[in-house]
Amino acid sequence: MAADHGQILKAENREIELDTLARHAQQQWKGPFFFVQAADTQLGLMDRWGTDGSDGKDYPEANWDREKVLCKESVAAVNAMSPKPRFFIVCGDLIDAFPHEVPELRAQQIQDLKSIYSKLDPDIPMVCVCGNHDIGNSPTKQNINKYQSEFGDDYFSFWHGGVAFLVLNSQFYEDPSQVEDLYAKHEEWMEGALAEAKSAGCKHIVIFQHIPWFVEKADEDKFYFNVAPELRKKKLEQLHKAGVAKIFCGHYHRNAGGWYPSEDKKDMEVVVTSAIGCQIGPDQHGMRIVQVTDNQINHKYHSIQAFPARVTL
Repeated sequence: MAADHGQILKAENREIELDTLARHAQQQWKGPFFFVQAADTQLGLMDRWGTDGSDGKDYPEANWDREKVLCKESVAAVNAMSPKPRFFIVCGDLIDAFPHEVPELRAQQIQDLKSIYSKLDPDIPMVCVCGNHDIGNSPTKQNINKYQSEFGDDYFSFWHGGVAFLVLNSQFYEDPSQVEDLYAKHEEWMEGALAEAKSAGCKHIVIFQHIPWFVEKADEDKFYFNVAPELRKKKLEQLHKAGVAKIFCGHYHRNAGGWYPSEDKKDMEVVVTSAIGCQIGPDQHGMRIVQVTDNQINHKYHSIQAFPARVTL
C-alpha cells in the first residue's frame, strides 16, 4: 500500500496494508462503525453535460471549477464528522476526461482531485474505485496500467472490524474485449476473495463497484447504466450464494437500487449512490453514510450542504 497525498490510498498486490484496513489486523469484529460512500466526483462533467446533456461545452473550453468547489465541500463535511468515519470511498469516475482525451487536461484533473482530497483528516483514509471514465469504456492494458500508476490497483480487497470489502473493476462486465486475459484474472481473484471472506467467518461481505448490476430491478432491460441481463443474473447469483450483503455503486448520477433475488426476499441489496459532482436527476450533490452493526448494514444519502456532523452508533 502506498499513499499519494495524505491518506489517499493506492492498493498494491490486491490489498491495502494500512493497519486499519488490512486483513491481518482487521478480521475480528470490534463493534459498530460507519463509513462514507460517494461516487462520481468526475471533475469536468458538469460543464460537458450542461443543463440536460445536449448543451454542454467540450474540452478544452469545459472546466471543472464547480466540481472543485463541491469536492472541497465534501472534504469539509467528512472532516467535521464525530466520531470520524473509518474510511471514505468514491465508487468510480474520479475524473471526467477519458484516457484517450486531452492528456494535459486529464492530468490536471487528477492533480486537482488528489490535491483536494489530500486535505482529508489523516485518520480518514480515502479508497478509490475505478470507473469507465478512469480506464475507458473499452479498457486496454495500457489504460489500466495508467490507472494503476495514478490510483493503485483496479480491483482489490480490504477489511475493517471483521467485515470484508471487495472492490471490483466493473468495466470488465461492460466491455472486456481488449483485456480478456485480465478479465479472467479478475474473476479468478474475486472467486477466491469471496471464498476467503466466507471461510474467515467475517460479519459481512460488502462489494464496491462503479456500474450497477441494475438500477431498480434485477430483471430490467439493458441500458447504458446497468449490466447486460444474462451476465447480470449469473454474477448476482454468484455474489448472493457467497453471502454478499450489499453492493454499493455509482455511475447513474441519481440515487437508485433494489434487492436480489426480489423485493420480498431482501437478502442482497444493490445500492446506487448519486454523485458528488454532476446530477442527472432530482438528487442533490451528496454522499452516503453507511452504518455497520453485527447483524445489519444501514445507509442513508445526505446532501453535502446538510451532511450530518454527528453519527450515533
